[in-house]
Amino acid sequence: MLPRVPSGDELRSCRDLRLSNRYGNIAKIPSQPYLCKWYHPSDTMKKPLFFPVLTTLALACALISSAQSQTESAPSIVLHAARLLDIESGRISKPGEVLVQGERIVESGQKVAHPAGAEIIDLGDSTLLPGLIDAHVHLFLHPGAEDLQTVEESVPQRTIVATLAARADLMAGFTAERDMGTEGAGSADTAVRNAIDQGLVPGPRLRISGNAIDILGGHEDANHFNPAQHVLSNATYANNRAELVSVIREQLKEGADFIKIYETGPDTVRDGHFSTTYQYTEAELTTAVLEADRTGKHVAVHATGEPGTHYAARAGVVSIDHANQLSNETMQLMHEKQIFAVPTFTIFEYFSEHNDSAEQRAHDRQMLDLHAIEFRKQLAAGVPMAVGSDVGPFPHGTQAREFELMVKFGMSPLATLQADLLNGAKLLGWQGQIGELKPGYFADVIAVPGDPTQDITVLQKVSFVMKGGVVYRK
Repeated sequence: MLPRVPSGDELRSCRDLRLSNRYGNIAKIPSQPYLCKWYHPSDTMKKPLFFPVLTTLALACALISSAQSQTESAPSIVLHAARLLDIESGRISKPGEVLVQGERIVESGQKVAHPAGAEIIDLGDSTLLPGLIDAHVHLFLHPGAEDLQTVEESVPQRTIVATLAARADLMAGFTAERDMGTEGAGSADTAVRNAIDQGLVPGPRLRISGNAIDILGGHEDANHFNPAQHVLSNATYANNRAELVSVIREQLKEGADFIKIYETGPDTVRDGHFSTTYQYTEAELTTAVLEADRTGKHVAVHATGEPGTHYAARAGVVSIDHANQLSNETMQLMHEKQIFAVPTFTIFEYFSEHNDSAEQRAHDRQMLDLHAIEFRKQLAAGVPMAVGSDVGPFPHGTQAREFELMVKFGMSPLATLQADLLNGAKLLGWQGQIGELKPGYFADVIAVPGDPTQDITVLQKVSFVMKGGVVYRK
């Protein structure tokens, strides 16, 4: 039962205030208009919220004042370059400048204020633009046999590798990423995200999913090992609606920002026809979406084709990653609900060139060619796009190739940049915080040679990286 709050008369009737902690009375302050009995240490069931609330408010005000003071006293930095790209309009300012105070942008344009004592960083013949976003990465993977990595390498070892991957991505200009599953490392990505947030290791801002979710014998299960060895799956099993709810609750408890579910696989291409097996019914996916939504979270799915992609769209997922083939009805639903497609062309290209067998390389080349054809249909249908590379199986820090492939297969350079920075910010839940060089946004800024609206490949030549006002590459 909540304690009774003293009346105004009761408060005015007392002239002493006894301050107490767990050890008893430690101070007596005379002539204060408070009621002594409300603060007597032996009367624990009658302690009011009044004094603790005042204490909390005082501390909060002190912290806010301190934060404001630190921001105001933080050194100013002025970034100067030959050009600055306004992502929303596509307009190039010549020259371009960004004024940074602390971790935020104060001003941007052709000419900004130069406060006394500000550090001026002249980036010469380059273009300033927001830090890049990769909406589909695997920090816990590296090139090589993926199934063996998860069996042979310990979780601590893989976590160390993940921090190195995060650094490589940041140095390549990716200041925000969505990690789409640790592939058997459980919730270890929580530690990586938190270490980055605390400034212990360099890396992009992260949205993490923990271990992804899969069915028994599904896409990420250890299907080709000796069953007697009981090799673990690279995802967490959930075989029905009740298990989905339980696993989602566990992953959110362990720090996941969103839920990643494998909805399709394996994929086959026969005589130019693509097909894939669905893993969860529409009802099961709807249960997952509703459970995640209960706590303000979203569900993203690995889904390459029908009917799994349709089930996912009807359930209301936030993104359909890979999206190799979508029916007309699914594309219409994605357009109406603004469900993002994340094509991940780079991973298909990489496997088509690096898989062990010629047969598998040919299969992956067919997958890529069909995906490119379907991608153009999706653009024509108004399916919203975000940029994600599926980096991990190929080297971290090289995923800007995804921009080049999206342009090659049908998007303009500016539309690709807008898909990455505007749509990516929405997808990651940082709209109004990242993706544009506007006052109040995080100072996540990169510089590239040339004009990326004319030559998208310059994104593979990042020369300067700032995240949250801190320069990481110069």
